[in-house]
Amino acid sequence: MRTVVQRVLNCNVTVGGEITGKIDKGLLVYLGVEKNDSIEDLEYMVDKIVNLRIFNDEEGKMNLSLEHLPNHGILVVSQFTLCADTRKGRRPSYADAAPPEIAQEMYDEFMELLEKRGYTPERGKFGEIMKVKYINDGPVTIILDSKKKI
Repeated sequence: MRTVVQRVLNCNVTVGGEITGKIDKGLLVYLGVEKNDSIEDLEYMVDKIVNLRIFNDEEGKMNLSLEHLPNHGILVVSQFTLCADTRKGRRPSYADAAPPEIAQEMYDEFMELLEKRGYTPERGKFGEIMKVKYINDGPVTIILDSKKKI
């Protein structure tokens, strides 16, 4: 499982011109599900993301996480292109991406895990062409891979 986590000042995602998810300050998370991912990968990612200390404290140091900032939001967008393998040729291979039905189940479970932790995550619309607008704060962009835990 791969994610791109961005600290944002505001963010929204639209499908067909309609907003499906919107936050002010918080995290924009792009979630890529691979075919061999498990519930352990989901749990790892949720825990890592909500505890990632990438927000500034009163001294300007990145010491705070989403857990410290209850007024901050989280918007999660599914993105199978994070599973691209670009090692051979010029056309990315998506052979490692989970099939859509499995990826959607994992995406929904990811959202449920966030809700169980007390968050109200905003979302894109799985499997649709989405437009994402945001202002990256910092900029701060972190790439996480559940297979690279150690």
